[in-house]
Amino acid sequence: MFRLWGRIWKDNHMLKDTVICDDRQETRTHKVFHCLEQICYELDLGNPIWLDTTVRDFKKHSKARFYQDNFIEQIDFDYLEIQVIEED
Repeated sequence: MFRLWGRIWKDNHMLKDTVICDDRQETRTHKVFHCLEQICYELDLGNPIWLDTTVRDFKKHSKARFYQDNFIEQIDFDYLEIQVIEED
């Protein structure tokens, strides 16, 4: 099972969070993209853009933060953070 945790932060306080599970037989990358899409849907956000620094952080820590630069539309929070909490 693959689980990705998405959290919205503003002023060092978590506003919303959700966990998405993915049991499909896909690559890790496909699972991350699918789960991120589901997180954004549940939190009513547009899909963020993966910048080079975001990709580098995610590869290194299995955690990434999406700031205003990653979104096309204006956001009313500081950042969206995703973290892999379980993978097989």
